[in-house]
Amino acid sequence: MKVTVIVLISSLLFFSQTFSFAEVKLPRVFGNNMVLQRDMPVPIWGWAVAGEEISVTLSKQDADANVVHTETVKADEKGNWQVKLPATAVGGPYTLKVVGGNTVELTNILFGEVWVCSGQSNMGWTVNASKNPAEEIAAANYPMIRLFHIPNKSSGLPAPDVNAQWRPTAPETVRHFSAVAYYFGRHLHKELDVPIGLINTSWGGTRIEPWTPPEGFASVPALASISKEIQDINENYREQLPQKLQEIETWIAKTRKALESNDVIFEMPENEHALNPHQRPTALYNSMVYPIVPIAIRGALWYQGESNMREGMMYHEKMKALIHGWREVWGQGDFPFYFVQLAPWGGYDRNDPTHLPKIWEAQTATLALPNTGMVVTTDIGNVRDIHPKNKQDVGLRLALWALAKTYGQDDLVCSGPLYKSMEVEGNTIRISFDHVGSGLVSRDDEPLTWFQIAGEDKQFVDAIAVVDGGTVVVSSDSVESPVAVRLGWHQTAEPNLMNKEGLPVSPFRTDSW
Repeated sequence: MKVTVIVLISSLLFFSQTFSFAEVKLPRVFGNNMVLQRDMPVPIWGWAVAGEEISVTLSKQDADANVVHTETVKADEKGNWQVKLPATAVGGPYTLKVVGGNTVELTNILFGEVWVCSGQSNMGWTVNASKNPAEEIAAANYPMIRLFHIPNKSSGLPAPDVNAQWRPTAPETVRHFSAVAYYFGRHLHKELDVPIGLINTSWGGTRIEPWTPPEGFASVPALASISKEIQDINENYREQLPQKLQEIETWIAKTRKALESNDVIFEMPENEHALNPHQRPTALYNSMVYPIVPIAIRGALWYQGESNMREGMMYHEKMKALIHGWREVWGQGDFPFYFVQLAPWGGYDRNDPTHLPKIWEAQTATLALPNTGMVVTTDIGNVRDIHPKNKQDVGLRLALWALAKTYGQDDLVCSGPLYKSMEVEGNTIRISFDHVGSGLVSRDDEPLTWFQIAGEDKQFVDAIAVVDGGTVVVSSDSVESPVAVRLGWHQTAEPNLMNKEGLPVSPFRTDSW
């Protein structure tokens, strides 16, 4: 009975906090120590009594004439309100004061660069569990890098808020934070000398579908069945609500009497949404992304795909849905979206080791979307561990994409070689690449590895591959009339071809067999 009463009280508190606004409230993504995005309008939103006038004032925290800007707005009939602060240059600290029937004051606010970092376990993998944890944690004194970690929670319906708070980077705060996100942010901070805000929203073992909003599925014809499923489930849920409300109201009346008479208390009638389980489409978007939209951000990082391993190019369709969906709900246009290609691992499928290369192919195809970038990790993985500990280089390589494509360092080489085209030359095939940098080399000064070549019989054999300028010439004595080349077409492949800047080639195939 004690447990049941706790559940009852928790439920009532949730409903009162979520749907009744007796005072001005802000979502927790706005808090002390936060970083707001510099140089673009910043939405600030929250809840209040319907019709209440709200003023939002940004002030310099340590100045005499400190008011920078004030916006006023009235809460709508549902108690929702939103204002936009004007674009503000890098700096701080600032104070944000929100005044209605009560006052909310937030301090130690900085303007800098804000990035959302999401995915499954390799994104969530902590500094404490990664390479050189003791040294990295001890050195993590970066008060201008602020961390916001969203806890795991799923929901079939959009959630208004998350249970998280901003924290300056210090040994005790970075220990259990995303290593990839932290190392990305640390490199940006050192290069740009600006505050960095990192929002980590990730969950180990999750598929891509739970992170995708309905708008994303609706935008991709290949995913029409998922879009229809979401629509049907939501419509069915709404149709059943009147009966559920009646059951809950009856339960409330009986529970009140039971409390008064100290009688037996029964559980609240079940009202779970069919999309609530954490692997269902939209379930994590609803609870771990929707509550922070539309906070102003510079871009997003993504490290996921292990749980969609057997899907091949269908994963590309789902990446399109995720990226388009996030961009649509945020309303910031085609903001930067940089993602990590999975590392080789021998445990994916011992019967068919080509599932991973097909995901690599799908991830590479996603580069066709505007303002995207991909980090290749074939040289920094661990074929015996699905969670390689070297997250420093993953974060660094993501930062290279951001520095080159988002922050204008045009002379920076941000990618390893990516397959561009092939040309048959007698009994050889010449492969051309994008992102050659200052030249192609072997990482270990040994002959190039993991190249295969095939003739019209479609039988691939190991090949000799030689760097020739910015190209690679591939051949085999056993294939007189070659028609196709593959590189790294195996889940344990660690090809040694890279550019002179030290960034590895992405596996590829020239055929579509």
